[in-house]
Formats: sequence, C-alpha cells, structure tokens
Amino acid sequence: MGCHGLSVITALSIGDTTGTEDTQAVEPDWVADQARVLLEDMPVSAFKVGHIGSIENVSVIAEIVSDYPEQPLVLDPFSTTLPDQGPDEEMLLAVRELLIPQTTLLLVSADELSRLAETWREPSDDNMIEIDALQMIEFGCEFLFVTGIPGDAHDVTNLLFSEEGLVRSASWPRQTGPFAGAGNTLSATITAMLANGLDVPEAVAEAEEFTNAALSHAQRLGMGKLIPDRFFWAHEGDAESPAS
Repeated sequence: MGCHGLSVITALSIGDTTGTEDTQAVEPDWVADQARVLLEDMPVSAFKVGHIGSIENVSVIAEIVSDYPEQPLVLDPFSTTLPDQGPDEEMLLAVRELLIPQTTLLLVSADELSRLAETWREPSDDNMIEIDALQMIEFGCEFLFVTGIPGDAHDVTNLLFSEEGLVRSASWPRQTGPFAGAGNTLSATITAMLANGLDVPEAVAEAEEFTNAALSHAQRLGMGKLIPDRFFWAHEGDAESPAS
C-alpha cells in the first residue's frame, strides 16, 4: 500500500487461526512509551487504532493522537476473535467519549454499531442503522463505515456515512469463509490510502477492492479460518505460499 507500518502493542494474545483463547493488556505506560519513541523518530501520516486492551489504554491513546490533529485516524476497536465477545459497556463509553471525537473514520460491523448504540438508547428490533450512524457522527467522528449490513445472504453490503448522510453503498457476492483478519485488512488499507492522500470515500473504495481480492486469494494455512493473501498481486500464478 506504499506505507511503512509502525506497530504499538496494546495487548498480547494467545490464539491461532481458530480463534483467540486469552489476551493480556499491555501496561499504559508501555503503550505510551512505544508510541512516543516512534513518533519522535519518524513522521507519521495516519493512525490506525485496533484492539485497545484496557480502559486505561483508551486514555493513553486519546492523549497521544490529540497531539497530531492533522493526521487522519481510523478507529477499528472491535475484534470478533476475542473470547469475551467484545468490550464491556465501560470500555464502549470510554471509546465513545475519548476516541470517537478525534476519529476520521470509525469502522464497525452492523452488530457492533448496534452494541455501541445501546450505550445511549434502549435496544430495538427495528432497522436503526442509519439513525445510529448519524448519531455516531454527532458524537464527533467524521465518517462511519458500517460493514456486514443485513440483507441478501449471498451478498456483502457496506455503507459509508458522513454528516450529510449516506455517502457510499457497495455490494458484492459473499465469499466462502470464514476469514481471520478480513476486518484488519480493510481498516489497515483504508489507513494506508489516507496516508497516501486519498479522501475518505476514495480510500474506502480502494480498500474494499483490495480486501475483496485478498479474500479471494485466501489460503488455509492452519486448521481454522482462511488467511487473506495481501500479497496476491505479487505472486499471482505462483504456487501457494507455505506457512512460515
């Protein structure tokens, strides 16, 4: 994607292609020190925040990114592989109050959006996606990207919202899975495209196309989920890559 990625570790995990058995959050001071050292060494063009690990880490990350308001921030805080099925309400509230107001693009699934919404409204069986999306925009993020919209079981539909409402809708045939890392591939690619200067709708479109291709070339390297091949473009026609 034309970028050099710098990683700040927020949690350690025990897991494989079948899922994650356990996680251990990294101490907030260690998270802060990792980030500050890298940010003092290299210019950073965009931020991606994934699994956060703890409420304390939310505060640390929010303070760090607040020092770089001109750089786009992609927030993809949920993980479907975690054994506890996601963060509790206190974590959701902390993310909503401290990180979402600084976010350029928040990426969530339709189910995750509903869970976030239940921190400010009563649960509902109605289709509340657009209402909840616009509420998230009011909380401060510039764009909300919702994946896995309920509908035709044979298709995948994603929606991109801004303060103006629905900006983009895209659908394509659902690929045979399940996959490990599909969401991370999508959010990381969006971040890279923003770092390269694309605007958000164009970055999302490029990332969807790239992720779809990576999934179509996915490999079963373990006994669990398929692994997206993010280097499909470099070795199309070659033999499958071995695990290493």
